[in-house]
Amino acid sequence: MRRPTHEVKIGKLRIGGQNKVAVQSMTTCSTMDTEGCIEQCIRIIDAGADLVRLTTQGTREAENLRNIKAGLIARGYGDTPLCADVHFNPNVADVAATIVEKVRINPGNYVDPARQFKHLEYTDEEYQQELKRLDERFCGFLAICREHGTAIRIGVNHGSLSDRIMSRYGDTPAGIVESCMEFLRICEREKFPDVVVSIKASNTVIMVQSVRLLCQQMEKEGMDYPLHLGVTEAGEGEDGRLKSAVGIGSLLIDGIGDTIRVSLSEEPECEIPVAQSILQAARVQMCKPEFISCPGCGRTLYDLQDTIRRVKAAVAERAKVNPQYNTLKIAIMGCIVNGPGEMADADYGYVGAARGKVSLYKNKECVEKNIPEAEAIERLIAFIDKEIG
Repeated sequence: MRRPTHEVKIGKLRIGGQNKVAVQSMTTCSTMDTEGCIEQCIRIIDAGADLVRLTTQGTREAENLRNIKAGLIARGYGDTPLCADVHFNPNVADVAATIVEKVRINPGNYVDPARQFKHLEYTDEEYQQELKRLDERFCGFLAICREHGTAIRIGVNHGSLSDRIMSRYGDTPAGIVESCMEFLRICEREKFPDVVVSIKASNTVIMVQSVRLLCQQMEKEGMDYPLHLGVTEAGEGEDGRLKSAVGIGSLLIDGIGDTIRVSLSEEPECEIPVAQSILQAARVQMCKPEFISCPGCGRTLYDLQDTIRRVKAAVAERAKVNPQYNTLKIAIMGCIVNGPGEMADADYGYVGAARGKVSLYKNKECVEKNIPEAEAIERLIAFIDKEIG
């Protein structure tokens, strides 16, 4: 069961509530490189992203978001919302909020000075004074966002907790959660609902523990803000994909998460299919055919790996003309011993029956028995076509 959240409006995109889990990525080129950002945004959107984030180090970069947005509109990509990523300077967030649909701020450096990794001592009075300063500055930002219909992401990073938070909570999940809750309590009081929250860490255990703790604390305080999930600095290649799958997937299976970003040290458009695959593996959203296949053993009487490749290729071709193929689960099993039982929840199955012979299944029922292996894939596709139209 999915964690209940309220709906947040981000331009034409809706996150939370009963909406699908949105997939997003972030550009890697300089935000002053207008054409480079436009091209990169287009590649990200074409890959399937619902939202694109751009870094905004200063006011110049924030102002240039206007040119990037105009360029995307001119190219026919204006429906996908943009998010400004702001650190260290709340004035930049103020400017960005007048231009793009969403602004991400980092509680660790929004008003608090950059982390110095020093142990600081605060009296209760001094601590409250710092909270008051945060409150006053953040309320001004909320007023700008309200005026322009701009959503906010309160995005906490484990690696950038403020020295103030560290002085009270240490480098702990409790400190990560409190860093976020300070801002959410202001949003609650000011009745500003268009907020998405995130807690990220490069350590998947800390990330998962902290997000679950945040959910508990929000529920305790009567809050239902939607959650953005991600493992920050996940890396590249297989390592980055595995860390992201473990961190994001664990929470999705618990019903937690309304938007996700897979952070890879690769071209940003490479993040999108990984995010979609994680959503599919967690049984949250199906966007392509799913295949079940056994590892093979001495009982397998055909070239399992080659057959899997050929079945996938044939199904992919049919999916281009019939989108219903993208909803199917297809099993490719080496032999009859465990095949029918292990593929019980598949829609269709291809199971080795004897040397050179294959049986085809619909769910648990054998629909064609001992057909020649050379004809099996073609007949599987023909049977599915007849079934789904």
